[in-house]
Amino acid sequence: MIRFLLLLLLSISPAFAGDIAFITNQGDETVSVVDIDAGVVLRTIFVGGKPAGIALSHDRKTIYVVSPDSKIVSFLPVDGDAITARVVLDGGPFGIAVNPVSGVIYVSDWYNARLFVIDPATQKLLQTIPTGAAPGGVAVSADGKLLVSADRDDDQISIFNAKSGERLGTVKVGAHPFGVTLRDGLAYTADVKSNTVSVVDIAKHKLIGQVETGERPYAIAFVGTTGFVTDQYADTVTAFDTATLQQIKTIEVGEYPEGIAATSDGRVVVVANWMSNTISILDPETLELQSEVEVGDGPRAFGDFLLQQ
Repeated sequence: MIRFLLLLLLSISPAFAGDIAFITNQGDETVSVVDIDAGVVLRTIFVGGKPAGIALSHDRKTIYVVSPDSKIVSFLPVDGDAITARVVLDGGPFGIAVNPVSGVIYVSDWYNARLFVIDPATQKLLQTIPTGAAPGGVAVSADGKLLVSADRDDDQISIFNAKSGERLGTVKVGAHPFGVTLRDGLAYTADVKSNTVSVVDIAKHKLIGQVETGERPYAIAFVGTTGFVTDQYADTVTAFDTATLQQIKTIEVGEYPEGIAATSDGRVVVVANWMSNTISILDPETLELQSEVEVGDGPRAFGDFLLQQ
């Protein structure tokens, strides 16, 4: 009997069978938890406040969700469905990033040109950092030392010392940068008005190139030497070569793609399609659409939303 029970327990599937996407659905105010290998929604969590921005903690155990309407950052365990903490902010919180070394949380305030800095352990506001006008995306370098905001209405990025909050400089990019991703000493911005991705050498504070994209680029992810940017109005993802900054291919996805991320092993790229209520799963080698999964109403998933098992 004991042997039977042990075999039964071992045969039960774990809560997460494959890699997991946490998708913020602004329309129905939820987060869809998606097994992207199985192509199924495991559960749906109500958070309220029209959630948009999302990030995973540096230990990958907690999800942080930004709800702009309620001005709240909600804390949820990756393996549960109950909110464990809430941080109330003011202004227009939207973008979010986590320091991969210290775990500190940074949230952009769209209306008041600043970043909120939050201690995840105490859920207390540590400081605010002035930025350029209308900051959207936020990103932190892999070593945790540099912080970058995409200041949409000033057509620039701001570069900060992540620990002190000191602004080290600004760099002009394309028109209306929104998403920003850091990689190998470079900052890549999705410039929604000029239909470009701008590439900035962070150490030199210098714009070194641009990539032409589809209409209204929103956010950027990478697999190897290939960049992927969502084109909101074109319903596509533009793939580009990071060495030549030339387009490789345009991939059709769902309607109004926004958030995009790649698994850490580079196996798949996942795209949240705001208007078609789906996520698209792309093969980064063949640059083809693999599958689509229905999620909640109005998926945005702006930020770090993939958990690799």
